[in-house]
Amino acid sequence: MQMLKQSFDFYLNSSIHVALNAVALSWVTGITFHLPVDGAVLWFVFFASVTGYNFVKYSGLAKFHHRQLANWLRAIQLFSLFCFVAMLVYFFKLRPQTWWYVLGVAVMTFLYAVPFLPQKYVLDKHGNLRNIGGLKVYIIALVWAVVTVVLPLVNGRYIFDFDCLITLVQRFVFVLVLMLPFEIRDLQFDSLKLATIPQRIGVLKTKVLGSLGLVVFSLLEFVKDDVSFRLVVPMLVISVITLGFLWFSKGNQGRYYCAFWVEGIPMMWLLLLLF
Repeated sequence: MQMLKQSFDFYLNSSIHVALNAVALSWVTGITFHLPVDGAVLWFVFFASVTGYNFVKYSGLAKFHHRQLANWLRAIQLFSLFCFVAMLVYFFKLRPQTWWYVLGVAVMTFLYAVPFLPQKYVLDKHGNLRNIGGLKVYIIALVWAVVTVVLPLVNGRYIFDFDCLITLVQRFVFVLVLMLPFEIRDLQFDSLKLATIPQRIGVLKTKVLGSLGLVVFSLLEFVKDDVSFRLVVPMLVISVITLGFLWFSKGNQGRYYCAFWVEGIPMMWLLLLLF
């Protein structure tokens, strides 16, 4: 049982779970626009997500403990190195037109984690985009929207049209709402300088705002030129599921409430579409 728990914790801590959900959203995009399954994109998204998330989460930690790293962190570093190499392999399997979007996301991820701004702009010793007050969730939502919508479409040679734009906005709003339970969970730990949404407007108003976001997310589906019942029903079900997780979220929540269940909502969406 202890080994099973350790394996599950490694699955979460090494960002495998979040990477699979990024793959799920990319796959949802492919289904939405009737694209064939693109293994190059899906594998690239998986390995890039593991590499990016672990870089953001553990780069600072490893810097200060590089000689006394815990075994679990060493294992994550080795796994991340493997994923980085695999990411490079699949990067060159993508169409050259896709590379520019990948590089843009890579630069944004790098600036998100690495100090480069003067302290007077961030009011914090960490001069990166992550610590600019109120900006964190919007950067993450934008990166996820580009990776899971734009990359599959560009690599699939899909001509970007009005429905693509609406899907991009929907994905941004959806990821933004998905992050709110994490913001509520971390309210007691986050520095006030981060100016997170719950810090600025309170938990109740954050849940109301997220609910409105899900309404916008759902209604935008009916603005598209191509409205499919096969796509609408799973999307509405996922909206209701997300709404439930949002309203049941609290500061003192179970360890896996956000890290596994909320994070896993995109996989639920994909499974609804597939089965």
